[in-house]
Amino acid sequence: MLLHHRFIQIAKQHGEKMAIEDFTTNRKLTYSRSLIASILLASILKKYDHGFIGIMLPTSAGCILAKIGALMSGRTPVMINYSTGADQNAMYAQKKCGFRTIITSKALLEKIECPYVDGMVYIEDIMESINALQKVRAALISKLPVAMIKTFVHGGKENNIAVILFTSGSEKDPKAVQLSHKNILANVASCSECFEFNSDDVFLSTLPYFHVFGLTVNFWIPIYHGARILTYANPLEYRKICEIARDHQATLLVGTPAFYWGYLRRSEKGDFDALRVALVGADKCPESLREAYKEKHGQTLFEGYGATECSPVISTNIPGSNRPGSVGKPIPGVQVRIEHYETGEECGPGEDGRILVKGDNVMLGYYDDFEQTSLHIRQGWYDTGDMGNLDEDGYLWHVGRVKRFVKIGGEMVSLVKIESVLERIIPEDVQCCVVEVPDSTKGARIVAVTTEKLERKPVLKQLAEQLPKIALPKEFLVIEDLPKMGSGKIDFRSLTETVKEMRAEEKNKK
Repeated sequence: MLLHHRFIQIAKQHGEKMAIEDFTTNRKLTYSRSLIASILLASILKKYDHGFIGIMLPTSAGCILAKIGALMSGRTPVMINYSTGADQNAMYAQKKCGFRTIITSKALLEKIECPYVDGMVYIEDIMESINALQKVRAALISKLPVAMIKTFVHGGKENNIAVILFTSGSEKDPKAVQLSHKNILANVASCSECFEFNSDDVFLSTLPYFHVFGLTVNFWIPIYHGARILTYANPLEYRKICEIARDHQATLLVGTPAFYWGYLRRSEKGDFDALRVALVGADKCPESLREAYKEKHGQTLFEGYGATECSPVISTNIPGSNRPGSVGKPIPGVQVRIEHYETGEECGPGEDGRILVKGDNVMLGYYDDFEQTSLHIRQGWYDTGDMGNLDEDGYLWHVGRVKRFVKIGGEMVSLVKIESVLERIIPEDVQCCVVEVPDSTKGARIVAVTTEKLERKPVLKQLAEQLPKIALPKEFLVIEDLPKMGSGKIDFRSLTETVKEMRAEEKNKK
């Protein structure tokens, strides 16, 4: 099956049911109207070059329809991150994947102050150029039986590329991940089995669609089931999102811990009463956040784990099988192997090692990068670059990126573990991150960064009660706004560079 073919089936089945309510543009579309619009866009996008086509649009009805229309036209969508450095990201994508055309929005470019990039086409201009004849043709095609509609749109095979997504680039230059129709559909089916999603669900969609978490869970899963999607382009407008959840009875909300903290602070009791699934991922969920949601809203935050390369969900806690602190059990159809980071042998229960994944959700590979693909996929197993363990009951415990482990004095020290201990000590409204910088004596030096100044001695004393001496931060720095990726994750690469610059400035002063 192809994703856009599934959409056609669902749109015909659900007809006049509301499909998308866009709270940024105040636009409402039924499944029938969505089908007509996507057929219209497909006919227009066929005029552009074959192959890849860039999409740089906010979370909206327009982005959903442009993505489906691109697939219907036989073009492969390349989703472009507009959260920071949008123009650079656009040019990087064009160069990496060898295409020119990018569907974007004048309103978006103005809002984010992004200059025009050669090849950009405005969605506003496309919509204004549509004539009456094109509308009538699309409406007539939409009335045909499913099998006949499919003859008017692109076909293909399930292993064809359905989307190009870029890795976060928090540690190095972004890689172009190729996800097939089969990859995404496998993940949709597995997640649906876990959470029993259905056409009655109402998905509150705030995550960007250039991020795989948003694309699969906020876009393709509801489309697959004929559910209703409530879109809002800015996940940082916390109060607005809480109001949408309350007023429109959202049953599913997904987000990063950073976004959930924002919703917690701006929400009122009753805002999330209709939620049956509150899913948190992309970063470790603090225990304090879980407790706060339980106390204020009576809601359980279910923590999951995934990767762009895995479409994305690998494991998740679910109702009836929830072990707080873990990232749940591997979802149906996904195998997880824990491999010793030096010997390559399989680890026993509770023993930390590299997390490897196998399943139909694992990507085709990195576009035009055979070397990186070969390094990450070995004998069908994808090496996530993460460390973790499986306990005796099959729950997966994520303990951090391999690159977020640092070797000091011959011992492996987890920066994530230091952060988790520090989070429990500092005030709830203070954020923290731990990074490592070069050290001429020890090889590496641990630096704790917080958004507010802390009393160093008392904090170190409490850390020493739970951590070995070798894992204690040697310095504490204050950065009021920790740099974040569009997904809400902390940008470790940018933060590490900032810390290095701050230390160099301090050294020069002396």
